[in-house]
Amino acid sequence: MDTLNPNSGKQASSTSSGSRVQSPRPARTAFDASTNSLRAGRKTFVYIVTGLLDIALTTAALLVLFPVFLVIAIVIKTDSSGGILFKQKRIGQFGAEFWFYKFRSMVADAEELRAALLKQNEASGPLFKIKQDPRITRSGRFLRKYSLDELPQLINVLKMDMSLVGPRPALPAEVAQYNSYQLRRLDVKPGITGLWQVSGRSDLTFERSVELDIEFIERQSILLYVIIMFKTIPAVLQGRGAY
Repeated sequence: MDTLNPNSGKQASSTSSGSRVQSPRPARTAFDASTNSLRAGRKTFVYIVTGLLDIALTTAALLVLFPVFLVIAIVIKTDSSGGILFKQKRIGQFGAEFWFYKFRSMVADAEELRAALLKQNEASGPLFKIKQDPRITRSGRFLRKYSLDELPQLINVLKMDMSLVGPRPALPAEVAQYNSYQLRRLDVKPGITGLWQVSGRSDLTFERSVELDIEFIERQSILLYVIIMFKTIPAVLQGRGAY
C-alpha cells in the first residue's frame, strides 16, 4: 500500500512494487540545458551579425576615407622623420597575438625612450599613459585628439583580428599582469571603439575600463553594438579623454 509524504501530502517516492517516483531534478536539468542552448545560439547569432557588420562598414569606411588616409600620410611625413604607420604586437581574442596598426603619432624612437619615462606614468594598473607625453609629434597630438591615428585599425578589422566594437587590444606585457577577472577581456575580439571609449576613454581608471569591458561582454547584443557606434561619433569629435 502506498504511503503519504507527511511534508507534502502527496504519495511518497516509494511504491508497493519498490520502484521510485521520478524526481523532478532531471526536468530542471533539461530546462537549464535548454536555456543554456538558447543563450549559446543567441550569442552565435550576435557574433555572426556583428561580424558581417564589421566587414560591410569597414569596407565602406576605407573607400570613403581613402583621401583622408592620403592627407594624413603626407602630414606625418612632412612633420617628422620616420614611417607613416606604426605597428606593434597586441593580444587579441583568446590570447592570440597579431600586428596592430596605427598612424605614427610619436617620434620614430618612441619605444626606446619609454623606459626613461616610466616614472612619469599617470595611468593605473598595467597601462602606461602620460598626458603631456614628450614623444608625441605636433601632428600626432592632433591625430590623437580626434582618434585619427586609429584609422589604420580598419585593416585589422578586415583581417578579422579586431572588431569595430570591443575592448581595446592590450600589449603582451600588460596581459601578463592581468588577474583572472581581467583576462575575461580576451573572451571577445578587441575593438576600435567600445563601451569604455564612449564613457571617458583615458580619463577612466584601468579598473573602471575593465568593468565596462566585462559589462559589454555580458550584455553583448546587436543593439548595444549599434548604440556604441553612434556614441563614438560625438565622443571622437569632443576629443574628451584622448591623449
